[in-house]
Amino acid sequence: MFKNFFKKEDLRGDLFGGITAGIVAIPLALAFGSSSGMGAIYGLYGAFAIGIVAAIFGGTPTQISGPTGPMTVISAIVVAAAVTEFGSTEAGLGLIVACFLASGAIQVLMGVLGMGKFIRFIPYPVLSGFMTGIGVIIIILQIFPAFGMASSPKTLEVIKNLGGLFKDPLNFAELGICAATVVIIYTFPRLTKAVPSALVALVAMTATAAIFDLDVRLIADEKGGVPKGFPKILVGELSSVTSAHIVMVIKFGAMLAALGAIDSLLTSVVADKVTRTRHNSNRELIGQGLGNLASGCIGGLPGAGATMRTVVNVNAGGRNKISGVVHGVLLLLLLLGLGPLANKIPFSVLAGILFTVGYGIVDRKGFKDMKAVPVSDSVILWTVLVLTVFWNLLYAVAIGVLMAFLISIKKNGFGGTMSLIGTAERAAKEDGKAESGDVFVHDVKGPQFFGTVFAFRDLVSKFPKAKYVVLNLTEATEFDQSAAYGLGDALLDIKDGDMTPLLITPDNDNKKRLEQTNLIPGTVPSDQVFADSKACNEWLESKGVDAPKA
Repeated sequence: MFKNFFKKEDLRGDLFGGITAGIVAIPLALAFGSSSGMGAIYGLYGAFAIGIVAAIFGGTPTQISGPTGPMTVISAIVVAAAVTEFGSTEAGLGLIVACFLASGAIQVLMGVLGMGKFIRFIPYPVLSGFMTGIGVIIIILQIFPAFGMASSPKTLEVIKNLGGLFKDPLNFAELGICAATVVIIYTFPRLTKAVPSALVALVAMTATAAIFDLDVRLIADEKGGVPKGFPKILVGELSSVTSAHIVMVIKFGAMLAALGAIDSLLTSVVADKVTRTRHNSNRELIGQGLGNLASGCIGGLPGAGATMRTVVNVNAGGRNKISGVVHGVLLLLLLLGLGPLANKIPFSVLAGILFTVGYGIVDRKGFKDMKAVPVSDSVILWTVLVLTVFWNLLYAVAIGVLMAFLISIKKNGFGGTMSLIGTAERAAKEDGKAESGDVFVHDVKGPQFFGTVFAFRDLVSKFPKAKYVVLNLTEATEFDQSAAYGLGDALLDIKDGDMTPLLITPDNDNKKRLEQTNLIPGTVPSDQVFADSKACNEWLESKGVDAPKA
């Protein structure tokens, strides 16, 4: 449980990484809290509670956890449902807390049951469409706040009511503050990356509004604002929840748990790539679940592993769990000492921050590569995207996975054979070892689809050490979008292992797809891609390496 919690030689980096991640988290936590309908303060509650607990009990040493954009979208749906049921946020607080607690409990159960490994099998087009849909929702929900008005938590209602923006004279102060926030966030990093641009925008625009006494809506205008002091335990509010609400609690709890699991484990994979480590997916789910339980007890927003904050932590020197704890403690100290200062923050500043968050969530890579992937993948992506934005997030993912499954059942599973050649082959025959070969060959056969994404990377982790790794794709009949990206990750793993990847692929649709997604020449140079084994052998011989035997 406490493995990788603390190492003396990494202490300085862990402290700096945690503090830097905490600074980045401040404006985001406030913005997510406000957008959820709970209030800015509840974003901070969730940020410090999940940040500390998930770091201690999770399975990714460098993970920074807290409220995220996707989790905030579903949290807003939960809050809206509670308001519909009870008439106000205050009256429905018990139901909200119950849903948040349920999400944590379900995540712990998922980890105990070993379900972490199954998250990886969600097809890339489904994830791409879903995450892009979340990004679009966040952007749409900030339109009214950018004009200084309260927003409906439902995207369709926002779109239907867009005409209402122009019934009254425009508040150019609100629009100017929001626009300036966005500009600062995107341009300040050109000057320096030492200070998070979102924090600079938050401080600068809040100061501007205060100094010039601009007519803008402030966090203080929310009921209660941001109080000073430790949050209250809200478990007693559960008394308002009856048996009639059980289905709602389970439904929303499952939605939050599933999305949080996906969000967290995707971030864990990113952390693995940056630190060259391997996370424990089931332990990570348990840690995230315990974090959400802790957050739920005080009404804090549920959260997940946060990609940007995790990368910031690693880049600043974070290597162990204590970095995540430092991040959470910093937020707690802010809450206890400087909370009331947050009351001066304009909502239009938070809207500007969330505009950039929403845009950042949009999967631009998936859309850029759309021409390079099968039409079926594009159809799945767009279907999930539209359903996510305009209908139901849970159904969108379910329908997307079903579509991908129906398309893939006509294809075979992952096929492949391994063989050692050259020096490694002789070593294997002599003493049973194959760890110092010149060349290692893996033949990839049959259709490659979303189910093979992690199979590629798992295989690479088992490859013996060799100077060159040859992936023969001659008998691979098709690569969908998920498999192409999975192959790309595997090739990067090969390069990270100080081995040189070589590809054998005829000049067919598969090769064109790899070129269009920039695996060729972006990851594997064109001179290391061959039309057949003969050409590959000749290249190897030119390097003084024993060529594979026929």
